[in-house]
Amino acid sequence: MAPPPILSLALPSETGRVLSIQSHTVQGYVGNKSAVFPLQLLGYDVDPINSVQFSNHTGYPTFKGQVLNGDQLWDLIEGLEANGLLYYTHLLTGYIGSVSFLQMVLKVVDKLRSINPKLTYVCDPVLGDEGKIYVPQELVAVYREKVVPVASMLTPNQFEAELLVGFRIETEQDGRKACDFLHAAGPSKVVITSLNMSGSLFIIGSHQKEKDQGSVQFRISVSKIPAYFTGTGDLMTALLLGWSNKYPDDLKKAAELSVSSLQAVLMRTLEDYKKTGHDCESSSLEIRLVQSQDDIRNPETKYNGELYT
Repeated sequence: MAPPPILSLALPSETGRVLSIQSHTVQGYVGNKSAVFPLQLLGYDVDPINSVQFSNHTGYPTFKGQVLNGDQLWDLIEGLEANGLLYYTHLLTGYIGSVSFLQMVLKVVDKLRSINPKLTYVCDPVLGDEGKIYVPQELVAVYREKVVPVASMLTPNQFEAELLVGFRIETEQDGRKACDFLHAAGPSKVVITSLNMSGSLFIIGSHQKEKDQGSVQFRISVSKIPAYFTGTGDLMTALLLGWSNKYPDDLKKAAELSVSSLQAVLMRTLEDYKKTGHDCESSSLEIRLVQSQDDIRNPETKYNGELYT
């Protein structure tokens, strides 16, 4: 008796099939918990591999759990391959805590592209923020020398972009230069997801549609919200994957939709915490993802980009 077909392969969605290698928390929304549900709402089949499984994110007073090592990651990949399940249109990666695991991720990229040469690899190079590195220093060189060249889209924050390009980003022109530097190294799409200059918060996006040609670049100004949230970078990168695949030649539109969704989620989160009387500037806030699903599926575009000329 023949086994039943794998419907996500036999009857694939119009959007795609995503393998997402990120952290997982039992409670709260970071890593895969922040990325999988939004992508599913946008119509993607998503298969998560949890690089860690923790009780909660590490900002709490304590946490418990397990860490997946590189050999265990490869065991999962081999199990999928043995059953003919390793065809993916997209790979998404976020926080990775060791060089050995990151090197195994590179092996996964090669394996997935041997099966689907058109695989889109969306990489959030989680290295640090606001001048502080929170991964082992040696990871920076591996990202710069090995990961960036094989990525299709890169979504660093300002500090991470500085680490990858090797110079400070102090002006918008520096940000645009950093995008072009990264294009030359590999990815055709780059979004620096948060730049803070002279009290203004904005993103810079850049799409180099053909190698050795100029890039289309834009900025989107973002409202500052007086609170700190966890999982926002993971959510933003997932949204950028989702919308940029729907609008492959219009990264500005994809970023406008992504930013509009993210800001709606954060505003709802802030409002809900305020209802409890919580001082929202006293600790990091868990985003209200389930309650914001309409804003994820059908965002109202409130943040519009400006093309650089």
